[in-house]
Amino acid sequence: MAEKTETILTYKGKPLVRSGNVLYYGDMAEKCVVMLQILSTTTKGDMQVADKVQVQLLLTDPEVRMKDRILKKSEKNGLYNAMDIGSIWLERTLAEDK
Repeated sequence: MAEKTETILTYKGKPLVRSGNVLYYGDMAEKCVVMLQILSTTTKGDMQVADKVQVQLLLTDPEVRMKDRILKKSEKNGLYNAMDIGSIWLERTLAEDK
């Protein structure tokens, strides 16, 4: 019987995981990740496309209260704009630690 290998979607070399209307971008083993929450969608042809997306830069430390984990927060129009700002925040924050 063949083994099923699971591939993880990546964006700019970092994992991108989706659970419903929430996407997590980044490695949970690092200091922080980006959470993208799709707030509303529009229909383009026969597809649902993200319209409003909330972006949050979160600490991954489980010892910190959830309210205190949020480092930055914004709302963007479209998933591309949200991913763009989220990846910039993540790269800059992780570069500060090096």
